[in-house]
Amino acid sequence: MIYTIGVICSFLIYVLIGIVLSRRVKNSEEYYVSGRNGSTLMITGMLVASFLSTVSFMGEAGFSYEGYPILLLILVIFNATGYVIGVFFFGRYLRRSKSLTVPEYFGNRFQSNKIRIVTAITTIFGISAYLVAVTQGAAVLLSEISGVSYIVALLIMWLVYTSFTTLSGAKGVMVNDTIMFFIFSLATYISLPYIIQSAGGFPEAIVKAATNPERPDLLSWHGITGPNAYMGEPWEALLWAIIMGLVWSAVIAISPWQSSRYLMAKNEHVAIRSGIWATISIITIYLFLHLSISAVTTLKGDIAPTEKVFIWAAMNATPQWLGIIIVSGIMAAALSSCASFLQLIGSSITRDIMEQSRNKTYSDKQLLRASRMSMIVVSIIILLIGIWQPPSVMWIGYFAATLFAASWGPVAFASVFSKNVTETGAFWSIIMGFSGVVFGELLVTFGIELPVYFNPVIIGVILSLIALYAGSKFGEISIEERNFQTHILKRPIEPNEKEEMVITRRYPGYLMISGVVIIMLTFIFYYWPLTLAM
Repeated sequence: MIYTIGVICSFLIYVLIGIVLSRRVKNSEEYYVSGRNGSTLMITGMLVASFLSTVSFMGEAGFSYEGYPILLLILVIFNATGYVIGVFFFGRYLRRSKSLTVPEYFGNRFQSNKIRIVTAITTIFGISAYLVAVTQGAAVLLSEISGVSYIVALLIMWLVYTSFTTLSGAKGVMVNDTIMFFIFSLATYISLPYIIQSAGGFPEAIVKAATNPERPDLLSWHGITGPNAYMGEPWEALLWAIIMGLVWSAVIAISPWQSSRYLMAKNEHVAIRSGIWATISIITIYLFLHLSISAVTTLKGDIAPTEKVFIWAAMNATPQWLGIIIVSGIMAAALSSCASFLQLIGSSITRDIMEQSRNKTYSDKQLLRASRMSMIVVSIIILLIGIWQPPSVMWIGYFAATLFAASWGPVAFASVFSKNVTETGAFWSIIMGFSGVVFGELLVTFGIELPVYFNPVIIGVILSLIALYAGSKFGEISIEERNFQTHILKRPIEPNEKEEMVITRRYPGYLMISGVVIIMLTFIFYYWPLTLAM
């Protein structure tokens, strides 16, 4: 009961913030990009909060519990690079475009209404799939701690995130994401020592996990492999982690729910600093989370479904006050992603599809009303899908992410640096990348087993690159396209540029120092206990 009260209190706070901030939303820029006044802390909070969700704290935690914690840490080494790559090679240029949505950027870059609409459609489809996964995970969590049915929990989740997102748009998402970022980060960091203590203390808890006969090779670099395991051979497991790590790196770099956060940054320096802090945050959160999960395997080896493992640990392996923080933190991670996704869907439907398809410009009042109505309609559809489709938190999220890596990745980077890519090449690159992933997933659905090196996302990326190259042999590049590209390649100079640059130049040092600290933590909490076990 006490866990339910804690979660409900957090719900009321988020909704109240949405109500208060809704009174400050006066125009579409404030509703879509929060007036472009986000600080380093807020943009960092949004980047991490919109990335971490029930896919991370439930889906991936369950996958880790089943035997793959180190494999996921290998994966995160690659995916965390997406923040640095993204902000330096796409995000800051996106911000310079002054667009209100990412599809608007693509439309302006190629001076093409059809590219804007097709990127908006892929945004809506891909993010909606991810939103289903996150909403279902949150409903499973709420059902577990409160005792209400899954359907009732789903309705409560839908009501909470739809209300504050619809009311305040990006402004409410920014403030709530920052609060949620602190809650789930605190929960993850503090939980590790308590869970290890419950499992026998340090280093015994890690040694027991490494020598657990029920999960042999749990803490090996490849995890549990063999004919009855997910991964088959060890080399296949490693290759899967590398491929998915690179996919998620691309997702972090260019996906609309990540790159659009830079549109809200106060200036380019804030965007760069936020990308670096987000890199550090993601790596440390994953390290603490999956070391905790490995210790839980020695406390209870039959948690089902495995997505509940971190919830079980919160309620059984930590003090009650910390359990409340952990449960509220997981819920915060879910709500932050739901809010970000819904806000992006509503923005794309209204600004990128309704305005463009009708060739009509709406007033701010009309845009706000249409955006709110579209969010309500979409959220109801997501609710109905969540009721109909059984929960599959991790794999639906991974499918949605691969769509953007394949369909947007090549075009996003080419839009900034290539002077040869044409509207035709960009359009067909997006179409073929998207279709390649869907086609690959359909093959798997119909029982055709694909080798790990021919993952559906690989099919999509190959088709996307071929289409980008071949399609760019056709069509002419207009003067407007050249001028737009020249504009985004020109670095803006802030009024206090000298002072801002002094601060920004410290950040590579912060990144290197954090790398040393993370290596030391890994040695202490993983390598040393593992040598004792061996």
